[in-house]
Amino acid sequence: MKDLNKLFRELQQQKLQAVTRRHFLKDCVAGVGSIALASFLASCGGNSGSSGAIDLNALNPLVPKSPHFPGKAKSVIYLHMAGAPSQLELFDYKPVLQTLHNQPCPESLLAGKTFAFIRGIPKMLGPQAAFKQYGQSGAWVSDHLPHFSKVVDDVSFLKAVHSDQFNHGPAQMFMQTGSARLGRPSIGSWVTYGLGSENSNLPGFVVLTSGGKTPDAGKSVWGSGFLPSVYQGVQCRSKGDPVIYLADPEGMSRDLKRHAIDAINDVNKEEYNTYKDPETLSRIAQYEMAYKMQVAVPEVMDISQEPAHIHELYGTEPGKESFANNCLLARKLVEQGVRYVQLFDWGWDSHGTNASDSIDLGFRNKCREIDRPMTALIMDLKQRGLLDETLVVWGGEFGRTPMQENRDNSDMPFLGRDHHTDAYTIWMAGGGVKKGVTYGETDEIGFTGVSGRSSVHDVHATMLHLLGFDHEKFTYEFQGRPFRLTDVEGNLISAIV
Repeated sequence: MKDLNKLFRELQQQKLQAVTRRHFLKDCVAGVGSIALASFLASCGGNSGSSGAIDLNALNPLVPKSPHFPGKAKSVIYLHMAGAPSQLELFDYKPVLQTLHNQPCPESLLAGKTFAFIRGIPKMLGPQAAFKQYGQSGAWVSDHLPHFSKVVDDVSFLKAVHSDQFNHGPAQMFMQTGSARLGRPSIGSWVTYGLGSENSNLPGFVVLTSGGKTPDAGKSVWGSGFLPSVYQGVQCRSKGDPVIYLADPEGMSRDLKRHAIDAINDVNKEEYNTYKDPETLSRIAQYEMAYKMQVAVPEVMDISQEPAHIHELYGTEPGKESFANNCLLARKLVEQGVRYVQLFDWGWDSHGTNASDSIDLGFRNKCREIDRPMTALIMDLKQRGLLDETLVVWGGEFGRTPMQENRDNSDMPFLGRDHHTDAYTIWMAGGGVKKGVTYGETDEIGFTGVSGRSSVHDVHATMLHLLGFDHEKFTYEFQGRPFRLTDVEGNLISAIV
């Protein structure tokens, strides 16, 4: 049997000798088109002549890069509660709303507003939780989060964040990509594009999901959009094989795999030297990363070797897929140099159509699932000296209304709140964020922001600033113009930096 490496090289020669359409365009078309092509390659830093090979190591898309200025944060852990948790049962204490419970909603609150499921005149819904102030900062936290109340002095709250999308899919896209439409890169892709990766054996951008489902917007919320595909998120699992098809099939040795990848990348290098397509570099990097991940990923994704006190801290159970396990994995990943870790926890839609999505029963159960592990994440990062250089972000895609869910004027079997874009809460910790700060305030019933209003673009601009980027200068050329995460908007929220 022929040596596999030799076979791949023969296939490479056949490919290079074939008279394809691209060869025809390259070799036979003269004049203005050829001059434009040469100019384009030169502007990209490519070598359009025949003087030698390109240094592909220098062009590795995941090589560590420097930001615009020294950033406080080196990595990000983003905890997205898919479905949008109610700020009125967690952080935005409104005693006046309690006095209005079950009273008809004033029509002035409904005029000109768009809601997902409110019809007719709904009733006001008082807070379904008890609140207290905690820490030296005096932050309000409900009894749904008894563990989290212990770390409020390490956190900055944004109480008046607003969005312009009231359906889950577009709102999640907007929150994670800066656009409600498909095709834009996710925040994690932007960060990995800008900073590269500090661990050549692991992806720069890792995604972990819990709650049994992926977000409503699908995997596009961790896609790379128009950026090279090497920057998209790599979804890993906390149960079973961390990555599907990670193990080699029977009969495939590691040495044989190495020879196969070397042969494939020889073809890819010839391809890049000829056409200077950045996606070819992505292919090379992805083949190499996949090979290295087979050794590195199983080790870093194994939480069973963590000491007992860490499992007690997080409430983790090895072998299960859970938000707690994912929080511990997030710490392990950033500890190993992964640049951006995205956690999605599904199940926060609280319409009150059944017990599991009710704002009084189902919501409380969801809070129990996240309270201990997200608190442990902050404490664990802090005790390891990692919190100062790791930005932790928590939030949903929008907020919840101070009035009850109301569909076609019928009584709902359980209490629920509708989607609300005018005001919701996001918190940040570590990575250059001020400690114990609350920025922004909503009106007496939590309907809209009255001070310190922050847009989604403002949140993104602030995250990029903490990583060392001027969001207005952090761009990527696509379709003839520079694009950026914050589009043409966004301001730094300096009060929390």
